[in-house]
Formats: sequence, structure tokens, C-alpha cells
Amino acid sequence: MSSSTAAAATPPVISPVLAEVVRSGFVEGHHRGSLVVLAADGSVDLAVGDPYAPVFPRSSNKPMQAAAILRAGLDLSGERLALAAASHSGERFQLDLVRKMLADAGLTEADLQTPPDLPLDPVEAESYLAAGGVRERLTMNCSGKHAAMLAVCGLNGWDTSSYLDPAHPLQQLVLRVVEEASGERVAAVGTDGCGAPLMGISLVGLATAFRSFVLAEPGTAERRVADAMRAHPEYVAGTRRPDTWLMREVPGTLSKMGAEAVQAVALPDGRALAFKVDDGATRALGPVLARALRRLGVDGPVVERIGRAPLMGGATEVGEIRAAF
Repeated sequence: MSSSTAAAATPPVISPVLAEVVRSGFVEGHHRGSLVVLAADGSVDLAVGDPYAPVFPRSSNKPMQAAAILRAGLDLSGERLALAAASHSGERFQLDLVRKMLADAGLTEADLQTPPDLPLDPVEAESYLAAGGVRERLTMNCSGKHAAMLAVCGLNGWDTSSYLDPAHPLQQLVLRVVEEASGERVAAVGTDGCGAPLMGISLVGLATAFRSFVLAEPGTAERRVADAMRAHPEYVAGTRRPDTWLMREVPGTLSKMGAEAVQAVALPDGRALAFKVDDGATRALGPVLARALRRLGVDGPVVERIGRAPLMGGATEVGEIRAAF
């Protein structure tokens, strides 16, 4: 048998089930993926699937992007720094602060290279459309990050028209920060939904990066990002989002989700987790996150709230999405 024939005959690796879709007592579907839980010393406490395989962390990379912006010299703190690491919901207080960040840097919404979009939060999107709103660059959930990227480019005299080019000085710095924080070489560089370069690392590397941020020395770029996100979680996500609930109700926790069902969390003592649902189904995020948090010893009303994912039949609750590991 030739090597090419042998390769073709090798069955694909099938990830284990992280969550089940249960309707009327019947398991009608599964969400597969990989997950890692790190102990306080950084060792792997639980591995499900293949957490060493590279993934695109999507917006879970944003704390590292924000740290690169600080390292490049932009003096951000508080709500502004939290918003630079955000996937915001498009709530008014968030959009108002993005406008202020742009204006203070001598920029306008026209300078943003985010794709026009509606607010990420469905409730905000409905009210925005009802008021006559249309898709705009500002309302795209990454506009805070892009405003900060543009501002630091202006500060350093870097070209603002090409700030999303992977070869741009800012994006090269982001790559170095990702590699330092994760302890890995970036496995792939892609383009995120907002147009920014996207650095691929493993789930172990992602959990390690979050762990490094909460354990970083006070005053470092990494610790400043972690502290701002934890102090102002409503700017990182929104008032109706699990990242906000978790950081608000479990003090010291750093949490950031990413598109395609990625999640990373670190506790202040260095315990951490990261996972990705293979099919990108965000409806599985809550149940998987809640189960993983309990593996870390975190429980209580906020975990119950995050883990609840009911299925409806008509106007009646007839089932749930539940963790299966």
C-alpha cells in the first residue's frame, strides 16, 4: 500500500462529546470538541479531546492584543482598557466610550476598518433596528479594540491605513505577545471576523496565556489588562453576557469568549481552562463552561445561571443542552 493510500485510509479523529442536546428526554444531537483544565501550578489537570492541537481562539485572543497595545506605548486604563479587550454588546455606554476614544486620538468612525455590523447583543440589535439604525463600523463588537489599535498607531507614527496587515509593526508585536504568553510558537495566522490578524495556538497555550495574565506582576501590560477587564467586565462583554456575570460575581476571575464557541478563563490562583466546541455552536458554551468551572471548584448561582440552556417546544421548556464530560 502506498503512503498516499495509507493516509487516505486513516480515519479522521473524532472529538469527544462535550454537550448533548436533550429534547423531551431524547438525545437529539451532540456538540463535540476539546477542553483543558490547568491546575494552579500550570500542569494539565484535565484534558478532553486534543487540547494540544492548534485552534483559532478568535476573540479570546483580545487580552493579548490589548497587552500589545500597551507595550507599544498607548496609556490606557480602566474602562478604556477593558473596552480595548472587548467583544462589546453594542450597548449605548460602550458605543459612547468608543466614540470618545476615537475623538481623543483625533480619529473618527470612518477610520475604523471593522466591517459594518449590528450590535452583538440581540436585545440591543432589536432596539437599534427599531430606532432606525443600520449596520455601522462603530456598532461592530470589536470597535473598541480597533479604536485602540488606531490610536497607538498614531502615537508611534505607524501607518493607520494598513494597521490590520499581519506585517504591520503593531501586529508583529501582537504575535510576539501571543507567543510569550502562551509559551508556544503561533501555528497559523488567519483573518478574524473583524479583519484583524488572528494567531492560532493550542487550547493548552490559550489557558496558559490567561494564567500568565492573572499571575503577572502588578504594573506589567499583562496584569494591567487583566485588572481592567476584571474591574470593568460590563465593558468587556455587556450587561446580559456570561463573561460579565462571571467576572463580576467571582472576584479575581478573568474570562473571555471567542467566536466559533471558544472560551478561556483563569482564576486568581493560576487555575485556568480553555475549550472549543468543534461545530462553533455558541449554545453549548454555557453548559460546557459551567461544568468546567465546577471542575475548578467554582460553583454557586452564577455558575447555575451560565450553565442553564433550555430547549423550547412551542412556548414550553421541553429539554436542555447539558454538559457530557
